[in-house]
Amino acid sequence: MAAESHFIQVVISVCILLFAAKLFAEIFVRLKLPIVLGELLAGMAVGPFAIGSLLTVEGDSLVSLSQEVKILGEIGAIVILFMAGLEMTPREFIKGGKASFTVGTLGVVVPFFVGFIVFQFFGFDAFQAMLVATALTATSIAISVQVLSEFGKLKTTEARLIIGAAVVDDILAIAVLSIVTSFGGAADLSIDVIEITYTIFKVLGFFAVMAVVAIFIIPRIVGSRLWKAGGSIEGIVTAAFFGAAGIAASIGLSPILGSFVVGMALASTKVFERVEHYISKLGLIFAPLFFAIIGAQVDFRGLNFEILMIGGAIIGVAVATKLLGCGLPAWLFLRNGAQARKVGVAMVSRGEVGLIVAGVGISSGVLAQNVYTMIVIMVAVTTIITPIWLKIEYKKEMKQNQS
Repeated sequence: MAAESHFIQVVISVCILLFAAKLFAEIFVRLKLPIVLGELLAGMAVGPFAIGSLLTVEGDSLVSLSQEVKILGEIGAIVILFMAGLEMTPREFIKGGKASFTVGTLGVVVPFFVGFIVFQFFGFDAFQAMLVATALTATSIAISVQVLSEFGKLKTTEARLIIGAAVVDDILAIAVLSIVTSFGGAADLSIDVIEITYTIFKVLGFFAVMAVVAIFIIPRIVGSRLWKAGGSIEGIVTAAFFGAAGIAASIGLSPILGSFVVGMALASTKVFERVEHYISKLGLIFAPLFFAIIGAQVDFRGLNFEILMIGGAIIGVAVATKLLGCGLPAWLFLRNGAQARKVGVAMVSRGEVGLIVAGVGISSGVLAQNVYTMIVIMVAVTTIITPIWLKIEYKKEMKQNQS
């Protein structure tokens, strides 16, 4: 009976989160604001730490952030990054390799080292400072992809650099997370350069192998003449990007990287239009659900002046280090200030890795509850401001083109 009750709670949670996301999306369309922002705020509004806490049945909140609900959110991220992969062929990805690698690498290195120094100054011990710095490294590309898609800008030069750099950024951020968590809160943070280098190259190597296998094998499987029944190609494609996401997760990479490489592998195939049409319909459900679930995890109840002050510093470092760490190298490659600024802005939003780091820190007892809250708030604020800021940048561009 308890299992049945839990199932009902999960189903109702999905119902409320999805309905609220689409309702807020309608409001934000009319206000001419990014839809993704409305979906994020919808999650915050109806989540278990806001209105959702008032909607209870037999003492339980109607909106639950159970493991099952969060998994549905992760599925949403996997679908979004598969859609992003479809917008970039392997040749285009390789062509932008030097720029993407440079921007993505500095987008990890600059936030990590600046964050580590700043938060030690605030009195955090070395391991706490490293965890907070690690939370600053990874970009939540799903947010920026959605905004770029809304504006029809996914095929622009800066968009390709943003997506490529974000993939590199995510790979390196996962490597940094693996290294930092291996310290386990030890008082003696002796750094083994060889071990760190090995971990980074291991992660990069796994991604490269997975990408090559996907590019050479997936199109042949999907394009085979075996598939005659209705929906077979769509089913095989879905199995392929979920399978790749699972493999990526099993070797320590972010699952979204697996789905991205499968999308990229199919970007220049004969079935591209059919797959794109199908996945766009799937994205109509899973994308808003993903953003609503991210928003629902924000808990503002424990805020006080000290948390707000240090939280402001974390947000300031988070914004400045991505804007400069990614925007400046982007300018060196693009030679266009407006495009480079868009790259920096698009890389500001944090996401899954930041929340994972916060979870690792709180469960291990290394991070205090207030530090955990600050990291979650940083993720929430950067996630909210990025689509607004990016939209302002593209509106400026539209006005300049019209004049």
